[in-house]
Amino acid sequence: MMTSEILGRYADVLIWGMTTARKKRFKKGDIVLIQYDVPALRLAEILYAKLIERGMNVLQRMNLTSAMEHSFYSRGNSNQLVFIPPGDRELYGHLNGRIYLHAPESLTHLADIDPAVIAKAQLSRKPLRDIFNEREDQGAYAWTLCTVPTEDMAKKAGLSLSDYTAQLMRACYLDERQPVETWMSVYREVGNIKAWLNRLPVRAFSVASENVDLRITPGAMRKWIGISGHNIPSFEIFLSPDWRGTEGTYYANQPSFRLGNYVEGVRLRFEKGRAVSIEAEKGLEFVVKQLSMDRGASRVGEFSLTDRRFSRIDRFMADTLFDENYGGEYGNCHIAVGASYSDTYAGNTAELDKSMKRKLGFNDSALHWDLVNTEPKTVTAELTTGKKILVYENGEFRC
Repeated sequence: MMTSEILGRYADVLIWGMTTARKKRFKKGDIVLIQYDVPALRLAEILYAKLIERGMNVLQRMNLTSAMEHSFYSRGNSNQLVFIPPGDRELYGHLNGRIYLHAPESLTHLADIDPAVIAKAQLSRKPLRDIFNEREDQGAYAWTLCTVPTEDMAKKAGLSLSDYTAQLMRACYLDERQPVETWMSVYREVGNIKAWLNRLPVRAFSVASENVDLRITPGAMRKWIGISGHNIPSFEIFLSPDWRGTEGTYYANQPSFRLGNYVEGVRLRFEKGRAVSIEAEKGLEFVVKQLSMDRGASRVGEFSLTDRRFSRIDRFMADTLFDENYGGEYGNCHIAVGASYSDTYAGNTAELDKSMKRKLGFNDSALHWDLVNTEPKTVTAELTTGKKILVYENGEFRC
């Protein structure tokens, strides 16, 4: 469905994303890992060739197939679930870049697995993610990811594979001859919105829609970021708030597929920063166990808004990467329960140690789960002066 020419454009955009996301410039000899699902093999091959031409030392790692992943969770014992292969810590401590090609053969293959088993395996790999985060803070590492269409993704989104592929290509500007130039243009335009938001002395944001009544406190030393190159596509502008100030109700009207499970209609009520009430129209057991995997899993690690003027995504895609960047008629707001992003710290992230993160209210967790609301909404900023201004309405920032 995607020709070699189009896959070549995709690879160029991914390389742009990874290099844009890194604080320090890449140089020849840097180590870059390509992780991919089986259906993304052709893109991985094209990407590999382009990175080799750039003088990178390129590693490749194929992810577990759906059948392998089910066997791991259904048959693995306690020791196998938390096993970290020899050399992984050393590898993660030396990587300069990573590109993840997401192309799941199945979205619901783990529906019969106890969510606690999945959570146990996730927790065991948190130290590896911590290595990535520390290296990224130092400017030594960057990552990006994308999706390659599969039959099951298209089916779950209610589309034919050809229509799903067309939606993906349009969302990533792959239907254009020079998509990297378009991404650079969006990067510059969104930069003006981020600069405006970061000039506002905000005490709290109030989010209001038919089913959302939420108060978010950005906290000290925060900045809005987005269109950083980390995700392709990405149109969201977000920050990691001080989790302790989250109050009220949030509702995800968009379903989500996560770790082989389907979840719909998640409703969370927060008090003093924690989700004290958890409801879901489908997948409640999975949601409850995900949000209880560690102390930070029931707290907010990200608050995000997407401006519909930039995003060409106008339908549910059964893939969080696209759904969290939904433009449509009213844009979208989403929160992520779990881990925060330290690059939303307004100071030098290399100096942001664990003690300072705790003091500033940056959340720590093995979980990071985006929950999306696409209802028409308003977002009002309460300034430190006491003044209130409308910053987002009808899917657009009001700057």
